[in-house]
Amino acid sequence: MASGPQLGSAAPDFTLPGGVLSGESFERADYRLSSARGRSVVLAFYPGDNTSVCTKQLCSYSSGMEAFEGLDADVWGISPQGVDSHDSFARAFDLRMPLLADEGRETARAYGVSAPGIGVRRAVFLIGPDGVLRWKHVALLGATFQSLTTLTDRLSGIKEA
Repeated sequence: MASGPQLGSAAPDFTLPGGVLSGESFERADYRLSSARGRSVVLAFYPGDNTSVCTKQLCSYSSGMEAFEGLDADVWGISPQGVDSHDSFARAFDLRMPLLADEGRETARAYGVSAPGIGVRRAVFLIGPDGVLRWKHVALLGATFQSLTTLTDRLSGIKEA
């Protein structure tokens, strides 16, 4: 199994289709990691839209968007489902972060979180404004997720560094 990028190394760049809920519309766009330079990025890989743990995780992060914004951080959710699935998932739970479609799982493989059977391991990668991987957590079992507090504490450390 690939271990993915190492801490202190450049995060693998990618471009994925996705969208973000903006008022009543789901605005579709391509998201390129390198275009987010200058801000920290939280990449939250999750196994599937509309599943119980994933829904709790993304709702938690969505409700904490102000905390992430205050740390100059963007949050991107990434899973193997298509953009149409993300559109309905975002609308159903009023998710306020972009949801990206990694249907071929190339990005999951680049980050070492592609897994047979479940598709993608639940994982979080914190990337600094310089594009360097600063922290990561990859779950062996997907029943838990990193809390908003853990992520914002880690991000504030990046911002102060």
